Amino acid sequence: MIREITLGQYYPVDSVLHRLDPRTKLFGTMVFIVSLFLANSLASYGIATLFLVLSIRLSKVPFSFMVRGLRAILFLLLISVSFNLFLTPGIEIFRIGFLKITWEGVRLAGFMALRLIYLVIGSSIMTLTTTPNQLTDGLEKSLGFLKRVKVPVHEISMMMSIALRFIPILVEETDKIMKAQMARGADFESGNLIQKARNMVPLLVPLFISAFRRATDLAMAMEARCYHGGDGRTKMKPLCYARRDRITYLVYLIYLVMIVLVRFS
Repeated sequence: MIREITLGQYYPVDSVLHRLDPRTKLFGTMVFIVSLFLANSLASYGIATLFLVLSIRLSKVPFSFMVRGLRAILFLLLISVSFNLFLTPGIEIFRIGFLKITWEGVRLAGFMALRLIYLVIGSSIMTLTTTPNQLTDGLEKSLGFLKRVKVPVHEISMMMSIALRFIPILVEETDKIMKAQMARGADFESGNLIQKARNMVPLLVPLFISAFRRATDLAMAMEARCYHGGDGRTKMKPLCYARRDRITYLVYLIYLVMIVLVRFS
């Protein structure tokens, strides 16, 4: 399951989404997330589904590769669906002991499952089509207005970009350590919850040591290159909106208006 995490990975391919400005993709991701919390009917989720399918097709990222990340949230998905399914009051369908399933619970659980799945896939599209450097530049440029109130926008963008970049590295490191410990006789599967937590110690200790070592090496490399923040720094590839970005913003606006109209109609 460790290798199934796709968030933070970049999939190199030539597509329309890959060529978009990172600010456009960041804004589109925020619009999609907001639309999922506004959606409250089958019609609105149908519109969100069409928008997501179109984005996946335009990204040229294989759908099988993109949905691999859903396995990592399967446990969270089951918990969320179960709570909404059994604890939502309403018209009862049937009862199992003290647990009852209602029509409202089925509806809410279905919408919650779709919302979580779409959130993961929608966020993965952004990271799969945007390099860490582009993401840093896009965040810094988008939040540039906060510099007027002394917010360290460049440093915040750099930290978020580094955190996303380290996700696939730490996933790969975790997989290697787990296989090495299993070869030495470690068991991460058997036992109750407390025993499983104890069995994770041989995995977590070397993982934390490796993470701190990588962070130290990165800090030393940045200092050796005289990195002192974003003041006075220029861009090798300055961000500039193209015609396709303006068209994409128009598509975002139409999509959001449709979601709002369906919700309040």
